[in-house]
Amino acid sequence: MPTWPTLAALKQTLDVTSDDWDGEHHLEGIRQAAIAQVKLDIGDWDDASDVPDDSLSRAAMLLAVRIAKAPADAPLSLTLFREDIAYQRLLNGHRRRFAIA
Repeated sequence: MPTWPTLAALKQTLDVTSDDWDGEHHLEGIRQAAIAQVKLDIGDWDDASDVPDDSLSRAAMLLAVRIAKAPADAPLSLTLFREDIAYQRLLNGHRRRFAIA
């Protein structure tokens, strides 16, 4: 059964082998933010009963990696990462709520 990406998986994907990359707290914060954003993009997520499938887990990992690899001096915009076609494909068919313009 798929689960949300772990800190160890994120560190492996980023090829982080030590704790000197601003410590685990920085990467854990990025991981948690990415998971929270996926849940928001899906809409009406219930932590008690909903579990991520492989696509949602990969979407969270993709978002976390993109955030972590963003240049430190560049303005960070989650909107830019969220509009990425690969991220949108992973969320395809999972949305429960849509924004109304």
